[in-house]
Amino acid sequence: MHSPSLEKKLHERASSGLLRTLVTKKGLIDFTSNDYLGLASSATLFRQISDKIYQLGLHENGSGGSRLLSGNSAYTEEVEEKLAVIFKAESALIFNSGYAANLAVLSSLPQRSDTIIYDELAHASIIDGARLSLAKRVHFKHNDLADLESKIKRASGNIFIAVESVYSMDGDACPLTELVALSEKYNGTIVLDEAHSTGAYGSQGSGIAVTLGLEEKIDVRIYTFGKAMGIHGACVAGSKLLQHYLINFARPFIYTTALPSHSIAAIDCAFDYLHQNMQLQVLLHQKIKAYAETAPGLPNRTASLSAIQTIVLPGNENAKFVAHALQAEGFDVRAILSPTVAPGSERLRICLHTFNTEEEIHSLTTKLKLLTGEKHTDKH
Repeated sequence: MHSPSLEKKLHERASSGLLRTLVTKKGLIDFTSNDYLGLASSATLFRQISDKIYQLGLHENGSGGSRLLSGNSAYTEEVEEKLAVIFKAESALIFNSGYAANLAVLSSLPQRSDTIIYDELAHASIIDGARLSLAKRVHFKHNDLADLESKIKRASGNIFIAVESVYSMDGDACPLTELVALSEKYNGTIVLDEAHSTGAYGSQGSGIAVTLGLEEKIDVRIYTFGKAMGIHGACVAGSKLLQHYLINFARPFIYTTALPSHSIAAIDCAFDYLHQNMQLQVLLHQKIKAYAETAPGLPNRTASLSAIQTIVLPGNENAKFVAHALQAEGFDVRAILSPTVAPGSERLRICLHTFNTEEEIHSLTTKLKLLTGEKHTDKH
């Protein structure tokens, strides 16, 4: 395909230093993946998934169609029932990804006369889902409930409030208890994305809402399995009415080829594995504490109690310089650049894992202090 307009846009992005490319980095210490509990690389879990497929006689390579055609199975429905129990919901509906689940919910539930109000730092899938809806949409200042309330007062129709329990760029948490109280005051509907809390928090990895005992007060919860659970897929947890509605009206569900049985078995086994190894959550939070103890002195460090830690280094070149220097020292840390984040908030996004040793964490923060001190000195 030859298109001068596409080439022009790519050239403009390259000229501004914002061109994205696919890269592979081998042999580095992982401080960038979302594999917080180490399940994605677990040989034991891999074997358990293989054994489950053999035991159940699951031989097909693909599902053969959407869930409404040939892609459904009794096993898929059985796993959905299991997920509903874990997430303390009436039902759970499996999706191919958290992105697809957010698109499905926000494009189909709010109607033309309704209003979607989302946190300004919400994931792209929430924003894209809102864009696909016929409802009005507006954002509120990050975690600012006073600003949210002012937007609610000006909203029309049914009000949908879209937030994340743990935000993917800063790693900070939503003030969920206070948000629920505010939503109840105005009869709003909360759409909660638990992508970065699934697995990492709660009994059997049930996330933050269940941990806080708020599951009955949050109508729509999205759980993603491609992060701490180490596999793929997602589900929407809520009422049976919600499940039935999404099956009938959510286009990302209706028109998508269903996950193959291998993926369903992976979901099944991953939650069993975590249930048998809940000490992984404790270990992860020990590593988060180890980082916090060695991080004082780092400039522009965001306050986070999650596995996601960030250091803001304004300017794409600053962020890339430090990231490349860390990679040269053997640490896989990536820069998050604008336009992924707002100009001036470019950063390093550091992800902690159960398999990162405390020595590796200390070495990382020591090198970070040297590098950010150098950059700080260069500016003055």
